[in-house]
Amino acid sequence: MLAGGGLAVAPGAYDCITARAVQTAGFKAVYMTGAGTSATLGYPDYGLLTMREMVDNAARLVAAVDIPVIADADAGYGNELNVYRTVMEYEQAGVAGIHIEDQEDPKRCGHLDDKRIIPQGDYIAKIRAALAARKNPDFVIIARTDARAVTGLDDAIQRARAALAAGADIAFVEAPQDLEELRLVPERVNGPCLVNIVWKGKTPDISLDEAQAMGFKLALLPGLLLKSVVQTCDQVLHSLKEIRRYPPPHGSGDITPSEGFRRFGAGEWDGIRQAVEAATFDR
Repeated sequence: MLAGGGLAVAPGAYDCITARAVQTAGFKAVYMTGAGTSATLGYPDYGLLTMREMVDNAARLVAAVDIPVIADADAGYGNELNVYRTVMEYEQAGVAGIHIEDQEDPKRCGHLDDKRIIPQGDYIAKIRAALAARKNPDFVIIARTDARAVTGLDDAIQRARAALAAGADIAFVEAPQDLEELRLVPERVNGPCLVNIVWKGKTPDISLDEAQAMGFKLALLPGLLLKSVVQTCDQVLHSLKEIRRYPPPHGSGDITPSEGFRRFGAGEWDGIRQAVEAATFDR
């Protein structure tokens, strides 16, 4: 997808339900959001999850869908040795690619204030460690920098260019703060760039067509489903309290129990059950 023309789009998912929804909607890739993964365990996106917790969730998403899974790998969970193992674990889990950032541990969501970054040399050392660890050349290493919020756009672009020069596949400049800054990222980085579209975040709201026209190669929408699910839950629970019966469906349709199970492989498992029963009967 990245080698072809156009913009690859990966909506964010945080569990198998949302990952399957992305695939069912026809998208060709899904992004495992770190913020959403943290939320499923009851935590804010403050770098509180371990590498094992993140990889385990990524592995579940990989098993649930047939499309590539891109995953948040935070700051690599330590120094260069930790980054090396992080790449090993994500690759063994079947993930298609990860992004590693230059924040200090514990990191924070890229659209919050008070972030801190490590020196550029330490950051590039982590990117080199990630590249050294991967065994599959198709495993994508995305170099994310949060420098815009700390040292400014010029430093962020310099770090992105240095990461690509070191061998990273895609540059991810987090949270440009207006349309002009956003436009300058692919123009000045001189390599494949990712745009992170976060509603009400630091980055200005743009359409996918606008992102493609600017020259971005990959778009993530990490909070799209998490935000929608939380809002829907609030609405449905409020309705239940108000009308004191099962609320009518929101949106254009409803999902029956059988349709819900079908989405998650009921037909396949029915076939397996029939085959097992037939084999048992034959014996």
